Amino acid sequence: MKMLKVTLKRSLIGKPEKLRKIVLSLGLRKINQSVIHRDTPSVRGMIHKTSHMVELNEVAEE
Repeated sequence: MKMLKVTLKRSLIGKPEKLRKIVLSLGLRKINQSVIHRDTPSVRGMIHKTSHMVELNEVAEE
């Protein structure tokens, strides 16, 4: 299964509460923090909603 590396690139200040909750559910709290998730439809949906705030890279499975 493919893995996705998600990095928070923009601040959550001034963003709607719904977007803040999505970013926190991805496991991101600080700018430039990265997390690795499995490539599932639910994770892709969260990334799509916050695409202007996060950076996405595909990573080889370890």
